[in-house]
Amino acid sequence: MEKHKRVEEAYRLARDIYGELGVDTDEALSVLDSIVISLHCWQADDVGGFETPDSSLGGGGIQVTGNYPGKARNIDELTQDIEKVMSLLPGKQRLNLHAIYGDFGGRRVDRDEIDPVHFQRWTDWAKDHGTGLDFNPTCFSHPFADNGFTLSDKNEKHRKFWIEHVKRCREIAAGMGKQLGTPAVNNIWIPDGSKDLPVDRNTHRALLKESLDEIFSDEYPANHIIDSLESKLFGIGSEAMVVGSLEFYIAYALQKGKMICIDNGHFHPTEQAGDKISALLQFFDGILLHLTRGIRWDSDHVVTFSDEIQLITQEVVRCKALDRVRVGLDFFDASINRVGAYVAGVRAAQTAFLYALLEPVQLLKKFEEEGRYFERLAYMELMKTRPFGAVYDYYCLTGNVPVSVEYTEAIAEYEKTVLSKRV
Repeated sequence: MEKHKRVEEAYRLARDIYGELGVDTDEALSVLDSIVISLHCWQADDVGGFETPDSSLGGGGIQVTGNYPGKARNIDELTQDIEKVMSLLPGKQRLNLHAIYGDFGGRRVDRDEIDPVHFQRWTDWAKDHGTGLDFNPTCFSHPFADNGFTLSDKNEKHRKFWIEHVKRCREIAAGMGKQLGTPAVNNIWIPDGSKDLPVDRNTHRALLKESLDEIFSDEYPANHIIDSLESKLFGIGSEAMVVGSLEFYIAYALQKGKMICIDNGHFHPTEQAGDKISALLQFFDGILLHLTRGIRWDSDHVVTFSDEIQLITQEVVRCKALDRVRVGLDFFDASINRVGAYVAGVRAAQTAFLYALLEPVQLLKKFEEEGRYFERLAYMELMKTRPFGAVYDYYCLTGNVPVSVEYTEAIAEYEKTVLSKRV
């Protein structure tokens, strides 16, 4: 109780400090509480999935490193981990599923055969927990992706296979959205590309457009499913060319009325993903964010409170676009406690959004419009030392979840009693 009193006292002081800048911390926390973050199921098991007992990641420009003990091996263990994560987080979360995480009953169900029944268990789980679900086709870790192409493959048999897979994924996602009363974002990312310099980029991109046209020929209500397209600059095995580039997907999504996904790990290290947000919002009704942390390449490290994430969240808040932006996480680290990685990553993202919400935007805009750039810089630097951590601690306290690093103790206990027994 004494510690809780200190948290409350620190918050009152922080509230006064921000109040002097014209910022209402209570209002900021209220807005923060409305931001829903979609947890990516694949952090819990290193993107292995449950297609077969020996399912493992492979192909498609993705790589998970590390072998920390305790990864989830089935749906029971995965839901157990997700529930633990949610119990340690303030605010609201959804769950983002990949198609390889179905309830397949121990038998082999190929990707072009998956059906809503294989994911009814997940929908029932979401109902029980009062949350929503998002979905993703899994166009990697399959023999028909071994040549580096899926929806843009010149092999007609393989391309038709992937078209059918994605069409079934949209059906599954729409069913989830219908049952849960909140639309599921079905995000399409494919690894298609070339390791070395190709000659015929055009045919692959023409085939991708043709495949997407066929996939989207099936229509579903907008309140059941939101279709999203995710680009990439390069991947392992696709260093020279990626078929689904940002230019391709922006053009296609605008023409077809689809959402664009911005994964901040999918660009050149010197690009600022946050800078793209206000540009895209001029033309798109909504944007999907995949928050991650790349180090030198799209290495999908756990999200931290970095300059990059700060700019992304600041731009969303400055554009007053929280109601137009969907937020998800996308990283996988098998070198540390996977549950801890979830909680640390979500808390970092929430802290970044709070930092943005506590910014005196109107004052900074006033300086900017008046050409007072020195004052703008001075106040932006000032905000870096304001007590936003005390505000987030209070948010955790009022959300009845561990404050500060107290959650590490809960995770250590969970590792001792649950994760360490998964042999």
